[in-house]
Amino acid sequence: MATFLLEVGSEELPASFVPQALAQWQSRVLADLQDQALTPSALHLYGTPRRLALLLEGLPDRQPDRTEAVKGPSAQAAFKDGQPTAAATGFARSRGVGVEALEIRDTEKGAFVFVTQTLPGQALAQVLQERVPGWITGLEGKRFMRWGDGDLRFPRPIRWLVALLEDQVLPLHLENGSDTCQSDRTSQGHRVLSPGPLPLVRAQDYAETLRAAQVEVDPNRRRQTIAAQVEAAAHQMGGEALIPTDLLAEVTHLVEWPTAVVGQFEASFLDLPPEVAIMEMQSHQRYFPVRQPGSELALMPYFITIANGDPAKSALIAEGNARVIRARLSDGKFFFDADRRQSLESLGGRLATVTFEERLGSMAAKVERMGAIAAQIANQLQLDSPQQALIQRAIQLCKADLVSQMVGEFPELQGVMGQHYARHSGEPEAVAVAIAEHYLPRGAQDVLPQTLIGQVVGLADRLDTLVGIFSLGELPSGSSDPFALRRAANAVVSIIWAAHLPLQLGSLISGAVAHLGEDAALAVSDPPRLIQQLQDFFRQRVQTLLQEEGVDYDLVNAVLGEADSPYGQRVLTDLLETRSRAQFLQEIRRDGRLQAVYETVNRATRLAAQGDLPTDLLAAAGLVDPDQFESPAEAALLAALTRLLPQTQAALAQGDYQQLVAGLTQVASVVSNFFDGPDSVLVMAADPQVRRNRLTLLGLLRNHALVLADFGAIVKE
Repeated sequence: MATFLLEVGSEELPASFVPQALAQWQSRVLADLQDQALTPSALHLYGTPRRLALLLEGLPDRQPDRTEAVKGPSAQAAFKDGQPTAAATGFARSRGVGVEALEIRDTEKGAFVFVTQTLPGQALAQVLQERVPGWITGLEGKRFMRWGDGDLRFPRPIRWLVALLEDQVLPLHLENGSDTCQSDRTSQGHRVLSPGPLPLVRAQDYAETLRAAQVEVDPNRRRQTIAAQVEAAAHQMGGEALIPTDLLAEVTHLVEWPTAVVGQFEASFLDLPPEVAIMEMQSHQRYFPVRQPGSELALMPYFITIANGDPAKSALIAEGNARVIRARLSDGKFFFDADRRQSLESLGGRLATVTFEERLGSMAAKVERMGAIAAQIANQLQLDSPQQALIQRAIQLCKADLVSQMVGEFPELQGVMGQHYARHSGEPEAVAVAIAEHYLPRGAQDVLPQTLIGQVVGLADRLDTLVGIFSLGELPSGSSDPFALRRAANAVVSIIWAAHLPLQLGSLISGAVAHLGEDAALAVSDPPRLIQQLQDFFRQRVQTLLQEEGVDYDLVNAVLGEADSPYGQRVLTDLLETRSRAQFLQEIRRDGRLQAVYETVNRATRLAAQGDLPTDLLAAAGLVDPDQFESPAEAALLAALTRLLPQTQAALAQGDYQQLVAGLTQVASVVSNFFDGPDSVLVMAADPQVRRNRLTLLGLLRNHALVLADFGAIVKE
């Protein structure tokens, strides 16, 4: 078994490309080797700003021999009157065999000529020479470049190429005009700490050899080292480090030999909102802020940066970085002071000059539409006048900070700065908090708004965006979602679920569409179609979110029903009930109660589809005619349905599905006797009245079960 090393050395790579490239190699290299019957026992991936590398262990020395049947021309074309034609002799010659080696086999498309051959496996070195260049040139990413006079594309110019099979150089070359790169055994050490060529003796010694030259090639070890050094440095200063995952990942791919360096700035800058100082340090400088122990955002006048240079020069590095951050914080202080010279309300007066979307008008117009949607939400929630006043005030001010100098510099701080400026302007605390919260969640894992005012404003904002963009025909497609509409709809559903808001989303959508159409400039050409598109879109998001919560796909489908059916419309009428039913179905599948009723209810549901009973009827009185009964099983089923009615009504009124499932379990044995017991009946009887009566009984059972789910959509386990 052999070990193979590939290292592609380059000028400094973008930090985002390194993990992307290694992830591509992870899947593509293994798949390629498996196709070549050369599966390794282990694949190790390494990457730094100056190199990408992989180490394959346990590779077979050669491919196994393989036997394959090669298909040739049709039998009709290959033989005429029992004699081989030119097609047969030509095919045999192309495969290096005589005509006598040909055999005729039947296929789906008729009889064809085949030849069975044993193909010897290639040596490992030969296969690698053929496949490895494609591993490099097949990498994908943004903003690739060409250099020299060649056509080779890569994020940065490739400067060296190492390819070792055990201790021997595997001859490879990357064609790039006069700048063609040939493989050898020479890598490069750290640019500052161990500059110059670094010969590699054996492939398996790669990582240790590079560490001796002050290059940690393992990204995981480098990440752990950085986190440990940052935490230790912060502790030494009496604080705790803020180490966001994305910043740690980025810094990991900016250095080859990390050294934590502590810098300091004037304590007067701590008067800035901590979010500003944090943004300056993290986004602009890739520094790790230091906070007071046990606090969330109470900063200390220190920062920690990860140097890639000489640790002996740490003091000089810290001084240079401190000069930079002082300038950045001074800019932040200037913006903050300038913004506070006017009230947040006066800033909001300039929203008419800010475009939301060219065809949908200004931010001021958007705020006006948000107010109308928020009024709908408040009415559905039956909020009192003081609460509604706070909501409208928060909406009036929630976008005002977009015209501030600070948000102009740091768009990520929109809402955050609005909260600070609202407090400075003397606005109610509930309004200030809502301004910040209405942007939540900002990401997939972010927190949701915690206050009712913030929740309502956030819902109004996203519903206006969704309705407006959909009205322009800009629906998401595939992976394309430039307006982040999926994220907006996910946030609407998640806020309603998390806050247990009893909202009728379908009604809110219709109201928002109607309000949009009141503006002559934004006239909606086909409101019913727009409403249907939005409802379908939200149903898709509900489906996705429920499955992400761990509900099986068929149970989700059983709760959602068909989009164009009255049952399917129930989803957006009560999102809380939809989620509750889905979670309950998953629960009773796990404990076996679903299986106990599935067979009989599902069978009844399939047969009931041949009747004409509407799905919203539950009471048998006036629908079932006992005079048409021909078997005790029919009377027993009617009695069981009568006993089930109060339990179903409780489920409808109180969401008590426990009682409903208990009732369905009791009915199951009665239905089983109805179908297969000694008193069983033929549902599709010849007499149309008897048949209709029996189908009505089954339809009533289906309707009771529909209160929980469409059992016809559930897949048998």
